[in-house]
Amino acid sequence: MNLKFNLNDSWNKYPVVAFDTETSGAYAIESEIIELGAVKWVDGKIVDRFQTLLKPSKNLVESNIRIHGITNEMVSNAPKMAEKINDFAAFVEGSILLAHHAPFDLGFLTISFENHHIKFPSTINLCTSLLSRALIATTNHKLQTLVKELELTGGDAHRAFDDAYACLQVFLKCHEKLSNELIPDESIQRLLAVQGKSLDWKNYAVLTAGDPKLLALYHACAGGKDLTITYLSGQTKGALRKITPQGIVRNPDGDYIQAFCHIDQQRKRFYIDKIIL
Repeated sequence: MNLKFNLNDSWNKYPVVAFDTETSGAYAIESEIIELGAVKWVDGKIVDRFQTLLKPSKNLVESNIRIHGITNEMVSNAPKMAEKINDFAAFVEGSILLAHHAPFDLGFLTISFENHHIKFPSTINLCTSLLSRALIATTNHKLQTLVKELELTGGDAHRAFDDAYACLQVFLKCHEKLSNELIPDESIQRLLAVQGKSLDWKNYAVLTAGDPKLLALYHACAGGKDLTITYLSGQTKGALRKITPQGIVRNPDGDYIQAFCHIDQQRKRFYIDKIIL
């Protein structure tokens, strides 16, 4: 447990920060964060905000630009992550930290913290997608569906600050559901129980995880190097295969890499616990 938090405390004893990332692609390591947005809520009101575009190391591609509308021109003079990561860590420190589909955002941020040798912030991490699935009945639990069906303030979808603000509103709607229980319980422990999955920073660590396999996969991803693996699943179970790792996803439902498979000549998902190097 994080020593800065008492899990029996009401969550609203602490600052709440909702954040969102926009990225240059779907998988950390091959892709980067290109926008960070966050909103801080204390004592029933918004007290601060964080928003910045970030300059990636490679040009953005059209298929990704179509998702968020962030162009190469928009980030050409933006600061690099190294110039903003300490500010963001300070902004979220000591907070109940929210994101929608949090494993995605936490995965990208964790590697950014590790690459810049920054200690993980002291936060309790919650996912408003998981919370809303447990508490709110809607057509689906995509952020924009929740915004529409709960009549929230949406802003520009797939822009970091507006999505962060929408995420905060979803969390407050989840709180309304919990406060209407027969015996209301606003403790952090209750929220974690409803969420059902641990989203601690250490669960997303790669460079500092102390796992030689993760390190080898990271360096192959970062260097664009091929690996020969034995994969203990699929139709060619146990056979040697050459892959080019492209991204690592640490996920509560199973860690995996996205890689180009030279046998099947396509990008595929390989679960890390089934890989032998």
